[in-house]
Amino acid sequence: MAPSFDWWATRGTTATTPSAVVVKMENPNNWSMVELEGPTAEELFPLTTATAGADNKNSRRNKNAKQLTWVLLLKAHRAAGCLSSLAAAFLTLAAAVRRRVASGKTDTDNDNDNSVKVDGQVENLTVKSRIYSIIKVFLWVSVLLLGFEMAAYHKGWHFTAENLQFKYQSFLGLFDLIYSKWVSFRVGYLAPPLQFLTDACIVLFLVQSLDRLVLCLGCLWIKLKKIKPVLKEGAVDLESGEGGYFPMVLVQIPMCNEKEVYQQSIAAVCNLDWPKSKLLVQVLDDSDDPVTQVLIKEEVHKWQQDGANIIYRHRIIREGYKAGNLKSAMNCSYVKDYEFVTIFDADFQPGPDFLKRTVPHFKDNEELGLVQARWSFVNKDENLLTRLQNVNLAFHFEVEQQVNGVFLNFFGFNGTAGVWRIKALEESGGWLERTTVEDMDIAVRAHLHGWKFIFLNDVECQCELPESYEAYRKQQHRWHSGPMQLFRLCLPAVIRSKISIWKKANMIFLFFLLRKLILPFYSFTLFCIILPMTMFIPEAQLPAWVVCYVPAAMSFLNILPAPKSFPFIVPYLLFENTMSVTKFNAMISGLFQLGSAYEWVVTKKSGRSSEGDLVSLLDRETKHHRVASEPGLDEMKEEIEQQELTDSKKRKHNRIYRKELALAFLLLTASARSLLSAQAYAMGTGKP
Repeated sequence: MAPSFDWWATRGTTATTPSAVVVKMENPNNWSMVELEGPTAEELFPLTTATAGADNKNSRRNKNAKQLTWVLLLKAHRAAGCLSSLAAAFLTLAAAVRRRVASGKTDTDNDNDNSVKVDGQVENLTVKSRIYSIIKVFLWVSVLLLGFEMAAYHKGWHFTAENLQFKYQSFLGLFDLIYSKWVSFRVGYLAPPLQFLTDACIVLFLVQSLDRLVLCLGCLWIKLKKIKPVLKEGAVDLESGEGGYFPMVLVQIPMCNEKEVYQQSIAAVCNLDWPKSKLLVQVLDDSDDPVTQVLIKEEVHKWQQDGANIIYRHRIIREGYKAGNLKSAMNCSYVKDYEFVTIFDADFQPGPDFLKRTVPHFKDNEELGLVQARWSFVNKDENLLTRLQNVNLAFHFEVEQQVNGVFLNFFGFNGTAGVWRIKALEESGGWLERTTVEDMDIAVRAHLHGWKFIFLNDVECQCELPESYEAYRKQQHRWHSGPMQLFRLCLPAVIRSKISIWKKANMIFLFFLLRKLILPFYSFTLFCIILPMTMFIPEAQLPAWVVCYVPAAMSFLNILPAPKSFPFIVPYLLFENTMSVTKFNAMISGLFQLGSAYEWVVTKKSGRSSEGDLVSLLDRETKHHRVASEPGLDEMKEEIEQQELTDSKKRKHNRIYRKELALAFLLLTASARSLLSAQAYAMGTGKP
């Protein structure tokens, strides 16, 4: 039932006693300072009983006149105060917008974030994507349609497909003719294709919802049956580490200009509980900042003095991003002495028992190529953005990764917190720089070569979530454009591979098409384009269960692995709609190799650590004070601190995210059109 707006007329009739007011004006030009004391109860509610006598009739008339005067004054005061508040709010908003635009800070600025393409081509962030142009077209069309609908509403016209039998001669004026032509055009030419696209998106939505439901049921089955990867008989005990299985393990820490987190990641890896003679740590520094290079090199030197088996590597030719960095490290001659390699990104902090809980799964299991641990986040409660990210990632690890690992022995490698058998990497072709998702690339190629994967949901590795929307936005762009690049490149290899037809179908239709292409496509098209367009073209029907019930059910399923996030389910829904712009844009860019397809920006870190890590670092720093630093390093650190202090004092401007604002304005115009329809129903003027 459409909402009624008759409350404007009925508001205030339930009051039992009026509020007394006295006219008191401190400043006649400022309505907010006016206080009115109105009539008394006797004046508002005069005696009406017969005992009042005939003498009260004249006085009652005088009181009624006073009552009307006071009511008019009170209403005039309220109206003027409302207009004054609205005007002040509008002026404040206009001033804020003017300052933001004048600052020149937009989401297309180039901040020297190492935004470059592969193969040495520089990526220009000021190039507007094609999807942005499409959104602007829809935006201006929606504003134009809203203007027509508002004018038609005031004239009392509410034409639909059923009552289009009218004569143009009955209309007067040019606008009348234009509007009637528009109604005929939308019924004949716009509604049919929009309805077809709506039906197609509904089918995709239902298929994807069914896939998500199956994943949740699989996760429930795992929980009920307590299914988890088990060691082969005779392997070591994970808790005690007994069994004597300590193969040679190479640990790699790829990083690039990440001076906020290098200390805690190096400290966590050097504290791994593993025989030092069986462990080698490679710090793969791709930093182009000389100061950061010196700091990381000095940190490695300190740990070498402390007895850790750790080395520092810096590439002269920095090509291929993270994949090129790992590939270069694997070409070292001493790598042939190691059987396994573990990768940790710069912000990851593994526990001391990480290797003891992961590496033993490889014993007597020659088909196993990868053991992946799940992520946990030290800053998941930092702000609303990190809380909403935690919802998605909790579902990814708890449901997607775990179910695929248990029932399919395959999932996408997360790029970090995983242990690879070096033989599996070599047989699969090693690291390739052809996409921005080198981790997923190597996982797909290893699966095509017959290697199996294990996901350990009970082994966690702490890391950071992006705390700013800009950093998260760039991360999501890379995560959604890369899979489409990979899909185009590996599709022929999947078809020609010798794996079973079921595994081919799973990889093509579920892993790539459904979860990487269809999901961002329908979520943006259905809820951000079709839904608002149906407000302006009501002949295209979108069922209520598609808009409300199924999305609500899917959102509840998605938030189940993070039950503490239930209070944020409404912001989560709005957040997903907002991010669908970025995800859809990235998906299209990767699929068709558009301008921003190979954009790679290192996600900014804040350097947050857990309490245990801070204590460990403090203990280590006490020892490191005895070790001599490189000449001039202390002075360099002081200069860095002084520069950071100066930068923090500079005025920072928030960015203007034009795509998100364009989408918000499109939805706002659609909601205004829907409100007009609801008002038409409530007032009984006809069908909208």
